[in-house]
Amino acid sequence: MERTLGKAARFVFGETVVELANEDPRVLVLDGDVATSTGVDVFEAAHPERFLQMGIGEQNMLAVAAGLASVGFVPIVSGFACFVVSRALDSIRVLIAQTGLNVKIVGGYTGLLTGLTGKTHQIFNDIAIMRTLPGIVVLAPGDEEETRQAVRAMVAAAGPVYMQVTRDPSPVLFTNGYHFEIGRSVVLREGSDVTLISAGPQSSRVRDAAEILARHDIDALVLHVPTIKPIDQEGIVQAARATGCVVVIEEQNVLGGLGGAVAEVLAERYPVPVVRIGINDTYGESGPNEALLDKYRLSAGAVAQQVEGVLARRKEPV
Repeated sequence: MERTLGKAARFVFGETVVELANEDPRVLVLDGDVATSTGVDVFEAAHPERFLQMGIGEQNMLAVAAGLASVGFVPIVSGFACFVVSRALDSIRVLIAQTGLNVKIVGGYTGLLTGLTGKTHQIFNDIAIMRTLPGIVVLAPGDEEETRQAVRAMVAAAGPVYMQVTRDPSPVLFTNGYHFEIGRSVVLREGSDVTLISAGPQSSRVRDAAEILARHDIDALVLHVPTIKPIDQEGIVQAARATGCVVVIEEQNVLGGLGGAVAEVLAERYPVPVVRIGINDTYGESGPNEALLDKYRLSAGAVAQQVEGVLARRKEPV
């Protein structure tokens, strides 16, 4: 099915940070030698005196950001998620999470679709890692408009924030009338047979999967969760109550990410069957987007097929 593509999140991120810097002299960008890839090269051009090229030294970059935050700046750290999260984790944990400093960490090239970079540059557990650090907000916007608003909300929020930013354009989910709010989920489609929960651009594929399911007489509720932490517990419980069965679909490892967060909420608040679909505890590989989505069964068609399987198994006698 044809969907209108929005601007790539990485470019929206760069443009929005330029706007924020025009409004607030405290905003700085620290780059890990990937500015043209992550979209902050436009910031370097617009505000060269506030663009700090830190080279391939992510641990030091996060440490410098902590120091800048301690004297009142609002540093935005930009790099590939695989490096700013994994390589710099100790700096994040000790210097930023434990101190609560106002550092904004933006992980680019997140998820499976990273432009043929392969497993060295893909990371499927950045959500799992970052959501376990006390005091850090974790965001995964789904399209151009939501990314634009999430960047502004990230900078306005007090304290450390981690935000995923994807590489390629994704279908439009929201119009200019949409209002993003940290901690709030969004129902993209009402339904009564099964609840599908996702985040980031995967939500557009899940929305398409719901339309495929509808043609098979399966009425799926689709819940988009752009804030992984603090997660919208009430929204998740309400969506689970509507159908009694939840499937979480994410472009992340099924261990510890959004699926884990949803399962934790429902185990405590409203126990229902929860099935997790995503990267099944493996590394990625290089390949075109559609080939990777098919291989890891995250395309709309593959998701719909798996959801049908979940519902069929529920009907089997025990």
